[in-house]
Amino acid sequence: MAPAPDFSQGAAFVRGEYVPIAQASVPITDWGFLRSDATYDVVTVWDGAFFRLEDHLDRFLASCDRFRLDPGRTREEIVAVLEHCVSLAGLRRSYVEMIATRGQPPWGSRDPRQAANQFYAFAVPYVWIANEAQRQRGLDVRISDVQRIPPSSVDPKAKNYHWNDLTMGLLGALDDGADTVVLTDAQGNVVEGPGFNVFAVIGGVLVTPREGVLEGITRRTVIEMAQALGIPVELRALPAGGLRGAQEVFLSSSGGGVLPVTRVDGKPVAGGEAGAITRQLARTYWEWHADPRFSRAVRYAQSRI
Repeated sequence: MAPAPDFSQGAAFVRGEYVPIAQASVPITDWGFLRSDATYDVVTVWDGAFFRLEDHLDRFLASCDRFRLDPGRTREEIVAVLEHCVSLAGLRRSYVEMIATRGQPPWGSRDPRQAANQFYAFAVPYVWIANEAQRQRGLDVRISDVQRIPPSSVDPKAKNYHWNDLTMGLLGALDDGADTVVLTDAQGNVVEGPGFNVFAVIGGVLVTPREGVLEGITRRTVIEMAQALGIPVELRALPAGGLRGAQEVFLSSSGGGVLPVTRVDGKPVAGGEAGAITRQLARTYWEWHADPRFSRAVRYAQSRI
């Protein structure tokens, strides 16, 4: 008798079957691999509950529409797959991804309308984009001279895998000894980094870029938290010089929530420590995970497909 599959490191849904994460794969001929022709979204599970699942589903389905991709499943069916991946792995804190790819058109065709779109999903242990030491001391961020792909070319509001600009910027920052990077647009305004949005406190106002960015669900959460706490917020252009001179800087991501930045281009921010507004928002972010408005418990024993 074959041994039972080991889902302890994570579970994936691939071509209609559930497999251990180590066995998950995408066909080499799928345009999602060959051309980055895909969209995706990431929702997290914290202490046994999805956080803002409905918002992530809204964005995933809107991204599918924007890129003319069909996941081939209803909203409820997608939820069932995600929940079953988490349940199989028994994860109480998890990073859960849903993906729609173009698939492959008939051989010889370059018509994307002829491709059979594919849906994939997986759940793995929770992913932090900053390690514990970085979270404690704050991140050292470089502002890159690599420009972000303009929105007129690839719509950043639809989540995508067009990351070469982000990767090149990140490599430059890492080579310089920094932790991560933020890119700018053609006007020299800061936009976003690899997997996160950026915020700055300038004159007591919380500022985040309005244009040229993915409208992150964690970004939305930060804006809503700030409004609830009476912190003024502005969505506007954020020049690189404004970020360098800010009183506080932090990043927002599903992979860690509110992450303090204590150095920009090698120079200290907020005296080299997380600022008061950053700390307040970071606390509130995790408190909101228990709020029933945003939390949906995973049905571990009862999850069914």
